[in-house]
Amino acid sequence: MLGLIMKIRESLIIKIILATGTILLASTLLLIYMSIGFVNEYTLAERIHTADMMGNTIKLGLHDSMLRNNRGDINQTIQKVAQFHHVESIRVYNKEGEVKFTNKPDELGTVIDKSHHACKVCHLQDPPKTNLTFSERTWNFQSKSGEHLFSVQVPISNSPECSGGPCHYHPADNEILGTMDMVFNFEVTDAAVSDYRNQLIFLGTLVFMAASFCIFLGLRQLITRPLSVLTQCSEAIAHGRESRAAREIIKRPDELGKLARSHESMVNALHLQQDIINEKREEFELLFDNVPCVVTVQDLDYKLLEYNKESRERFSPFPGAYCYEAYKGIDEKCEECPVERTFETGVAHCSEESRRNPDGTYSHWIVHTAPIMDKNGKVTKAMEMCLDITERKELEEKLKESEKKYHTIFNNVPNSIFVLANSTLEIVDCNTTVTQVYGWDRKDLIGRSFMSIVHEDENERMQSQMRAFTAINQVKSIRKDGEQFFVDMMLAVSEDSNFEYLLVSTTDITERLEAEQKLFHAGKMATLGEMATGVAHELNQPLTVIKSASNYFMKKVDQGQPIPEETLGTLAREVDSYVDRATKIISHMREFGRQVDQGNELVNVNESLNRAFTLLRKQFSSRGIDTRWELAGNLPPVMATPDQLEQVFINLFVNARDELEDKTESGVSDTATITVRTMREGNDIVIQVEDNGRGIPEDLVHKIFEPFFTTKRVGKGTGLGLSISYGLIKDFGGEIHAENQEQGARFTIKLPMAES
Repeated sequence: MLGLIMKIRESLIIKIILATGTILLASTLLLIYMSIGFVNEYTLAERIHTADMMGNTIKLGLHDSMLRNNRGDINQTIQKVAQFHHVESIRVYNKEGEVKFTNKPDELGTVIDKSHHACKVCHLQDPPKTNLTFSERTWNFQSKSGEHLFSVQVPISNSPECSGGPCHYHPADNEILGTMDMVFNFEVTDAAVSDYRNQLIFLGTLVFMAASFCIFLGLRQLITRPLSVLTQCSEAIAHGRESRAAREIIKRPDELGKLARSHESMVNALHLQQDIINEKREEFELLFDNVPCVVTVQDLDYKLLEYNKESRERFSPFPGAYCYEAYKGIDEKCEECPVERTFETGVAHCSEESRRNPDGTYSHWIVHTAPIMDKNGKVTKAMEMCLDITERKELEEKLKESEKKYHTIFNNVPNSIFVLANSTLEIVDCNTTVTQVYGWDRKDLIGRSFMSIVHEDENERMQSQMRAFTAINQVKSIRKDGEQFFVDMMLAVSEDSNFEYLLVSTTDITERLEAEQKLFHAGKMATLGEMATGVAHELNQPLTVIKSASNYFMKKVDQGQPIPEETLGTLAREVDSYVDRATKIISHMREFGRQVDQGNELVNVNESLNRAFTLLRKQFSSRGIDTRWELAGNLPPVMATPDQLEQVFINLFVNARDELEDKTESGVSDTATITVRTMREGNDIVIQVEDNGRGIPEDLVHKIFEPFFTTKRVGKGTGLGLSISYGLIKDFGGEIHAENQEQGARFTIKLPMAES
């Protein structure tokens, strides 16, 4: 039985035949059932109508006999009718249920109960029904012996002949006088219907079997054989054989033809995919063999099943060798084996392995393992990939040594070095020099803001310049004990993949600034000494005027002569003006020579040039030196220290004066001239001071800004003026350079405008 079921499950044709046969059988049975039902109903209906017509005919035939009350004719008629085939009995009941006439003498005079079917259809309600439907007058039942009987009731209605003359027997208000009950036997009819049913079933069975056989032959020819051919083709293709048996099926226009064409397309696609798979397999095999690392496949006993070219060249293994023998040349499994962990856990593992080579060197590699599972998900093999990292290990060791060396340099460099977070200026790291210079321990500084060790006066400048400049000069800073000092800063941005740092190197320049300040003051004193003669001449004229006025006043007093008011007022005003002039010169010199600590402020270069020239005007005029002024109007201010910028201009004027003084002493005929020029170039203010002297020797141009270098005669110059000027201009963010022109030398200063 089980084999039959399996055969049915495996056979498409059997499934189709069973399905089609089931549908056909059900349809045939339904048709037979409906036909038999129709015959039964039709036969029964015909018999019932025939019985009803017979009953009405008998009633009409008995009408005259009843009017004449001829009982003999009535009984004779009933007996004759009862002899007809199928008539089982005929009974005539009056209203009281008494049998008045019947073909069975033993029933004559008997009275039936109202529950009898001949009575209850009318007497179920009060008053009794007088009109009955056809279905109410018929009754289908079985006798006690099991015979199929059918009863038809024919009501006997009152008529004028019965209630009027000559009969006058029945009152006129009685509508129904009685009923006639005719019982028919349907056994013969049932037998005929049964024969018809048997014949119909037999015929249906023959039709079903014939149709099933035809369907079987048709399905076998149209479906089973083509499917069998397609199956054979598929099996041939599955075994790698070429098959063209389905060519005829492909030509068919029906669904199987479409299936065959789809099958052909699928086969072609499979061939194409198989070619691609074979190509990929060859490619992967080539990749596996040529991958630049050791790759092996091991079984559960750690024996090598497969290995690539790198493995063969590096370890010279053989199939079935243990991995630890091939890799490390040892007889036992490694204590920490990633392959073993992969077999135990079923997941990939990674570790680092090392071995001592025969030449005494060491090799290092990273080991990656991955499980290989069968179709049941059980780990049966493991793939091990070893990547040689010997060179990287050596580089790591060198890197550690290099980091150690540079960390030592970082901590012992004489400058203070800070590593800041560029976004917040928070101190991330610093070297040990910071502790010596700033007085803070490294652990106390890390996490603090860099602005906490900068003087509050510098906050605005630092916030604007730290991320924009690579160097910031003379930054006022604070030590832990509150002492103020100055540093120069060098800044550089460094970043890694996730963070951006700001490297800050600071140099303590406090002592240098003090020395520069002293040197600058000494330079001013030297300049004042060089200007002493000119200043004396400047003061001599006011003193001469004052002396003359005082002599005049004394002479008049000694002679007792009055002084006219007009003359007295004139002389007093002259004396007062020359006293103011002398006071202004002395105050200017005192301010110039005073040692003060000023900050940068807005300075108009034209005004500063005029103030500087005020102290030298008489010296220039007394030496026959002309001054040509070419000053641009409405120049924007620059950021500088006023007296320091004035010192720069004085140094340039004095150098030009000395050069032109040598020219006039040598008897050169043309007029000694100094040209002072200012202009604007982009965001810079340009100041030029040029003379028409002998110029600077070409081999000395690059040395003139060096400290204590001078081309003047011994005793006439200190060699500090241009060096100090160069440093001051650099502090102002500008530049200064010298060049020879066609006649004489030109010094050019560029200072950035304050607004830029």
